[in-house]
Amino acid sequence: MGKTTGFLEYRRALPVHRSSVSRIADWAEFHVPLAETELSTQAARCMNCGTPFCHVGESIAGVTKGCPLHNLIPEWNDLVYLGRHEQAYARLAETNNFPEFTGRVCPAPCESSCILGINEDPVMIKEIELAIVDRAFENGLVVADPPAERTGKRVAVIGSGPAGLACADELNKSGHSVAVFERDDRIGGLLMYGIPNMKLDKGIVERRVGLMRDSGIEFITDTAVGVDISASDLQNDFDAVVICTGSPKPRDLDIDGREAGGIHFAMDYLRENTKQILGSESPRTINVKDRDIIVIGGGDTGTDCVATSLRLGCKSLVQLEIMPQPPGRVADHEHWLSRAREYQVDYGQEEAVEMFGSDPRAYSLLTKRFLVGSAGPLTGIETIEVNWIGGRPVEIAGSEKSWNADLVFLALGFTGVEKGKMLEEFDVDLTERNTIRVDENKQTSVPGIFAAGDCERGQSLVVWAIADGRKAASGVDQYLRAATLSAHS
Repeated sequence: MGKTTGFLEYRRALPVHRSSVSRIADWAEFHVPLAETELSTQAARCMNCGTPFCHVGESIAGVTKGCPLHNLIPEWNDLVYLGRHEQAYARLAETNNFPEFTGRVCPAPCESSCILGINEDPVMIKEIELAIVDRAFENGLVVADPPAERTGKRVAVIGSGPAGLACADELNKSGHSVAVFERDDRIGGLLMYGIPNMKLDKGIVERRVGLMRDSGIEFITDTAVGVDISASDLQNDFDAVVICTGSPKPRDLDIDGREAGGIHFAMDYLRENTKQILGSESPRTINVKDRDIIVIGGGDTGTDCVATSLRLGCKSLVQLEIMPQPPGRVADHEHWLSRAREYQVDYGQEEAVEMFGSDPRAYSLLTKRFLVGSAGPLTGIETIEVNWIGGRPVEIAGSEKSWNADLVFLALGFTGVEKGKMLEEFDVDLTERNTIRVDENKQTSVPGIFAAGDCERGQSLVVWAIADGRKAASGVDQYLRAATLSAHS
C-alpha cells in the first residue's frame, strides 16, 4: 500500500465533465480525463482493506453491491498511486474484458460498497478504472491477441451485446473458434444502440470489436437466428451455442389512450437517434424539436431520453417516476451496504437544469391515462399522486393532475426475452420471469445450449452481463473439453 494515510489526508474529488452548456450542443462524450496528479491523489485514498467489499459482487436487498467482475480494485489503485500504469492495466484486464465500457457506463456498485463510504465519501473507483484503460489504449498496450493454437471446436454466440462479446472473447482466448451472430446492422447490441453516444462513443465500441476480429473472432451481422438461419443449422454446424440476446421486451403501460400516436418505447427512440448520428439514410420518425416531452421512468434509460431530447431541441421536458424521491446519502454503519437508492443528479437532469432552470423529475406519480385530442393525437397525460405502503403504491384521492405532452417515452424497464421462432426452435425452458432457465454453468435445459446476460438473469447492469458472459464461456469450455475427453476414452 503506497499511501497508508491517504484516506485521512485527501478528500474525494468529483468526476470531471464538460460543462452542461457546451455538451448539450453536440453528441460527443461528456467525460473529461482526470489530471495525472489528481488521479494519483484519488487512488491514494484506497485503504487496502483487509476485507474489501468493493469487489464482492453480490446482490443485497435486491441491489448489486461490489463489482460482479471481482475487479482487483485495491491492487490497481495502489499501482496507479505508485505511477505503475502498465501493471495497473494488467491487473484490470485480468478480470474485466471491457473496462473502457464499464468505466463509462457502469453505475459503480463498487463505490457504494467501499468501506471508506461508511463515514466518508467513498473512493473514486470508476474514474480511475477509465483512466487506466484509456491510458493503456493511448500507449498501445491493448492489442489483438489471437490464441497460440486452436482446439478445433466451434462455438456460435447469438447476440453481440456485452454478455455476447465477453463470452466470445473468453472462448477465443481458450482457443475455440467463435462466430458471433447479430441481427442488427452493427456489432455491439446495447452498447451500440441502447446507450447514447455522449455516454459511450460508438468509436470506442468499434475499436474493441476490431481488436476482437483481429484476434480471430468472426462477426456476422444482419442475421437473425430463427429467420435468416435456423437453430438446427447452428446446432449442426457448431459444437456449442450461447444465447446472449438480452432482455429486449419493453414493459408497456396498458392504460386508456395507449393507442394514440406519439407514445414510444425509450429504446426505439434511442436506437433511431444513434442510427441517425451514425449516418443512417432512413428518415427520422420521432421528432422532438419544439415539442413538449414527457419521459415516464426514472432509471438510466429515462435519463438517456432526457439528455437526447435536450440535444434535439425539445420545447419542454418532464420526467415522471412512480417511486418516491430517494433520500440523500446516509453515512453510518446501519445503512452501509443496505441502501437501495440514493438521491443523485445524473448528467441528463444536470443538463435540464441548465436549459430549463429546474430538475425535470417529479416523484410518486402514477400515470392513469393518456389524454387524446378530438382529432386523435396525443395531448398529454393524467397522473395521480401515490403513497407507498407495504411496498405498494396507494393512490391519494383528489391529487389528479394533467400534463401537456406531444410525445411520451416509456422507460419502464424490460420484461424478459422475446418469445420468437429462435427460442421455439431451441426449445429451452423458461423461468416464471420470462428468462431462459440455466444451471450453475449457464447451460440451458438443452445440452450444448448455453445462455448468458439479461436473457437469463433479467434486466441488469452491463457489468453483470460481462460477468455472466465470462461464466458462460467457462461453462462452455468445460463442456467442450469433457466432450473431447469422452470421445477419446
